[in-house]
Amino acid sequence: MVKEVIRIGTRGSKLALWQANYVAELIRKRYPFVKVELVIVKTKGDKILDVPLAKIGGKGLFVKEIEDKILSKEIDLAVHSMKDVPVELPKGLKVGIVPKSEDPCDCFVSERFSSIYDLPKGSVIGTSSLRRRVQIKHLREDLKIEPLRGNLDTRIKKLKDGKFDAIIVAFAGIKRLGICPKFLEKFDPKVFIPAVGQGALGIEYREEDKELESFLSFLDDPKTKYRVLAERSFLKKLQGGCQVPMGCYAHLKDSTLEIIGFLSSTDGKTKIISKKQGPFDQYKSLGEELAEDILKRGGEKILKEIYQSEGI
Repeated sequence: MVKEVIRIGTRGSKLALWQANYVAELIRKRYPFVKVELVIVKTKGDKILDVPLAKIGGKGLFVKEIEDKILSKEIDLAVHSMKDVPVELPKGLKVGIVPKSEDPCDCFVSERFSSIYDLPKGSVIGTSSLRRRVQIKHLREDLKIEPLRGNLDTRIKKLKDGKFDAIIVAFAGIKRLGICPKFLEKFDPKVFIPAVGQGALGIEYREEDKELESFLSFLDDPKTKYRVLAERSFLKKLQGGCQVPMGCYAHLKDSTLEIIGFLSSTDGKTKIISKKQGPFDQYKSLGEELAEDILKRGGEKILKEIYQSEGI
């Protein structure tokens, strides 16, 4: 019998709280007799807001402190944005439940311009993501790209305050928080490729807690899980971190899994894109094959140059 109280660890941003409350409400609806509590945990990524993620070694920045509390049994589980979860988890932990995903695409948001193509030459566009930066350059070399850190509501406020002509953010966050920008344009994820796991949530818990896993199994969405696992297989094979401009998008078409990925030099001048497709239950090998193809076509050289320049 699962205990009467379940403690969910979460970051304190509006979006993180929305995500945790979303899962909490689903649990309460399914199991009215269970009390669900949220425990807010401040992570390193929440504390350092004036430095791009690539400069502070992005892996685990938004999850480590939360994972420590799961391992110490201060909390029972955590709700993460899957794009924040490293492919290598601490021993004893598992992300075994992946609820149905939101749209994984990135979007253009502005108070004055309806599209990235409507921006005047030299306009200031905000993002601290290397992945977004190199893809913006491929669309508009003439734009000025400035760093933009902070929670989603903070980034939107900076846009409204006139510090940027436009910003690029994940559409999932905009939709979940019910934000209605004056202008919003979704990018085709096959053209402007999202981050690995973007739009998806992951529920992390102690691997030994089989009872809790069974208890939460109703939340698991196989279609989303296949997509996310394929993308994470790609990421693991490439061994890319926040210092590496890369992205991956997988989607199911009937019983076929289609996956597209890219790797770029930090200046955006060299960009390698590859696609694969196959049976959905071969998600792991499809992600690996995609990464191997990119590595063979010059990806190894790009990664070596990036890590040498970063002193890694």
